[in-house]
Amino acid sequence: MRSVRALVLGVIVAAGGSAAAQEKAPEKIAFEGGAFTITETADLDKILAYDGRQIARNYVVYFNRVIELSGTKVALFDVGNGGNACGPATVIAWKTETGLQSDTVGEDCGAPPAAATGDKLYFVPYLLPGATVPVQAWSPDERLTVAGQLAYTPQPGTKWTDLETTTPTYIVDAFANQDVYKAAERLLGASLNDVATGLSVGSGFEQTSSGILYGHGCVPHACGSADAFMAIDPRGRKLYFAQQGDNPPLAAWPQLKNWPKELRKLMESALK
Repeated sequence: MRSVRALVLGVIVAAGGSAAAQEKAPEKIAFEGGAFTITETADLDKILAYDGRQIARNYVVYFNRVIELSGTKVALFDVGNGGNACGPATVIAWKTETGLQSDTVGEDCGAPPAAATGDKLYFVPYLLPGATVPVQAWSPDERLTVAGQLAYTPQPGTKWTDLETTTPTYIVDAFANQDVYKAAERLLGASLNDVATGLSVGSGFEQTSSGILYGHGCVPHACGSADAFMAIDPRGRKLYFAQQGDNPPLAAWPQLKNWPKELRKLMESALK
């Protein structure tokens, strides 16, 4: 009996040792007399800490870089939920006489990558059609401030005819065409940004035999809730949009009675 117990204990110890060996050692980044660590937990998320003090915790934590702004060293980390079309926020850390300080730029789906000048960081956002958002700036002295407003604008001079020879890589890229954007503004009105958001996680366009481009997408981290469909008829210079909703369950621009039958079937199949 003793030999059996010893054997079982030996297996448990060996298994425990093997599991411990597989655990990743914390990543260490030296900074201003101390060190940041990025440690993966048993829940598979990660903890960012400085000299043992937790700064942030999430499923995505990456060291970005250390820069110098007006003589102050600043460490940048990417921290977020992860997922398609949803970038991380930026954690900014620096030291003062009172110790390590930190700020976080970016909310739900993060912040754009920081662009550095000699004295400031600038966060220039990626815009969806219909959006106007602030450009944020950060410095060690002023912390986070608003540098200005940025509005989505299509490429000047682009025409319907451009789409007959060049197909946009992704669905939302089609709004960069000036003729398409102006037509979408007229057709969708205040719903432009909502519909564009519903197309932001999607693949490229497909094409019907008659030359109509069509595709569908969904909202980041919410596929199945407000999925959207878009079709472009470059020759007829017409657009078609549809989006899932609660009341009504499906909104369409123009009204479905004005859609070509083939296109309506494609939309219903995509948003079923």
